[in-house]
Amino acid sequence: MRAKAIVSGDIDYQSEDVLGLARQLLGKTLVTSLDGKICRGIIAETEAYRAPDDRACHAYGNKITPRTLTMFGRGGTAYIYLCYGIHHLFNVVTGPEGTAHAVLIRALIPQEGIEFMLERRKHKQLNYKLTRGPGALSVALGIHTKMNGTHLLTSNSAIRILNTGLHLSTEDISQSPRIGVGYAGESALLPWRFYVKNCPWVSG
Repeated sequence: MRAKAIVSGDIDYQSEDVLGLARQLLGKTLVTSLDGKICRGIIAETEAYRAPDDRACHAYGNKITPRTLTMFGRGGTAYIYLCYGIHHLFNVVTGPEGTAHAVLIRALIPQEGIEFMLERRKHKQLNYKLTRGPGALSVALGIHTKMNGTHLLTSNSAIRILNTGLHLSTEDISQSPRIGVGYAGESALLPWRFYVKNCPWVSG
């Protein structure tokens, strides 16, 4: 990962440019602090979801339900939902209040608390599957739907996103259509998945 043309700095979570924020989140540090267990890693893969026009977005058409209500909140909070009744998927809400945009965090490069991640994932040794994919990532970091709505920028939050000074060059970032949204018609073709190029932790 080079540090030439900077594409990630301090993030304005109130920005309505969810695609730009999905790129900027690459290289940021995701931290969880639960029961005295601190885990952290570098975000390596994201997907952008944008209401009201994106059919793959839960809030397509600005639909407000008990599940999507969190998406309409102020940017910088966690939107965590249950997928297939099994996977707790972690998203970052972006945009001003009333704008239902979110970025799904799909992969992480582990840095700290790897022993806790291994324990939660029931893995005996470190491997690329540990935090590859949004479901695996949430298990490894202890992220659960009960944390839905957590503010990600508060120092004592159970989940935080930090800017630790890692900046990626534009050459280090690739993009593609999102994964697993074939039901969304033309929206499924949008190249709104962003990832660190040649990173073995990336899920797709």
